[in-house]
Amino acid sequence: MAEIYYPCQQLSLDESMELWRGRLSFRQYIKNKKHKYGIKLYMMTTPTGLIQKIAVYTGMLDEIGGRGHAQKVVLHLMENKLNVGQHLYMDNYYNSFDLAKTLLDQGTHCTGTLRLDRKNVPIDVKNAKLVKGNTISRYAEGIMIGKWRDKRDVSYISTEFGNNMIEIETRRKEKVNKPLPILQYNKYMSGVDRQDQLLSYYSADRKTIRWPKKLFMHFIEAMLVNAHHLFNKYSGSKMTLYDFRINVVKSLMPRITEDIPEAVTQGHKLVKRDLGDGKKQISRKRCHSCT
Repeated sequence: MAEIYYPCQQLSLDESMELWRGRLSFRQYIKNKKHKYGIKLYMMTTPTGLIQKIAVYTGMLDEIGGRGHAQKVVLHLMENKLNVGQHLYMDNYYNSFDLAKTLLDQGTHCTGTLRLDRKNVPIDVKNAKLVKGNTISRYAEGIMIGKWRDKRDVSYISTEFGNNMIEIETRRKEKVNKPLPILQYNKYMSGVDRQDQLLSYYSADRKTIRWPKKLFMHFIEAMLVNAHHLFNKYSGSKMTLYDFRINVVKSLMPRITEDIPEAVTQGHKLVKRDLGDGKKQISRKRCHSCT
């Protein structure tokens, strides 16, 4: 994908699951996903759901497994996107002060939610008791770590945005103030969920398919969704995902150039068959009309 398309500045990174309930050494469980059990896929996408890169998690012995797993995943997926001014949005599974510093040193910004039990989180931010609407933040080495009280505490980290409060209007026409990093995170973080939604429309998943084939079909479907996105963006015409898939299938089917032989017009009739003495099996021929 990187050879034919260069994305916008904003990228998001999240997990997706390919459903698999059978035995598998690296099967994972994520409770907030539609498919809670299955093969974990790390996906880097644009905000519109265009997949840039996928990594399959195959266990602790994987090159991205083991100690520092989350940071390894991020650096692996961003391998060809560093030092070009990208901005990566991630949730609290990945974000940490050390990762933010590593990315910032390589010309890449990051923004997202943050777990307060991570290393190098300021003590006063971690222990702050806030009332609803209040916020606290601290800065170090170009990195901002903040906490904001809404219905509950929300902690976050950013290397591009400060802890500015922005007034917005809710669906109920109420005006509220929210931190700029949270607004940007909510705006750009939905790429993987968008991709999962598009993949669910015409899924080829079947219970009887073995996991390698299921994974292969998942990649084929992801390529179709990517191709549909690029077609609508650059071809000058619009097409639904269903019509696009039908056109792709038709273009891949071989064209019939030979004359098709006519079907047998004579009717069928029962014929007595000699089955012999039963010691030797006699093979049955296929019906000419059915074949």
